[in-house]
Amino acid sequence: MNPTKNDLPAEKRDAAIKLLNALLADLIDLQLQAKQAHWNVKGPNFIALHELFDSVAEEAEGLVDTVAERIAALGGRAEGTIDVVGKRSMLAPYPLDITSGQAHVDALSTSMAMVGKATRSGVSQAAEIGDAGTADLFTEVSRGIDKKLWFVESHLQGDR
Repeated sequence: MNPTKNDLPAEKRDAAIKLLNALLADLIDLQLQAKQAHWNVKGPNFIALHELFDSVAEEAEGLVDTVAERIAALGGRAEGTIDVVGKRSMLAPYPLDITSGQAHVDALSTSMAMVGKATRSGVSQAAEIGDAGTADLFTEVSRGIDKKLWFVESHLQGDR
């Protein structure tokens, strides 16, 4: 770890950094999955979904930066290379052969739900470590992902 005057004990910072780097991998993967959907969606709701998927990618990008900066603030190294993300992300690979809006909505919402679940687990794990700041960050990420999940999932619900 890098030297810091942060008074959180080193072992707690190390544990928090590991949690945060796992979240970082998932968020980078989610951001790229949202861009995959954005670039490749087709069908009658194209423009609405194209723009929605881009907003999911933008939300994820902002959260990626917030998580990486928290890692650095704790004296850690944000590990966000494509190689690391590919090895660490818990998300299923995004299907490359889909084009329909409904298929993209289903695939992306599944990944978003997985990130949301892991993030909520991270809230309690960070609290157990004794790092309220990191627990709060996990809560912030959870709120952002849940809101965008609602937007995406709404396309699977109601009358069609």
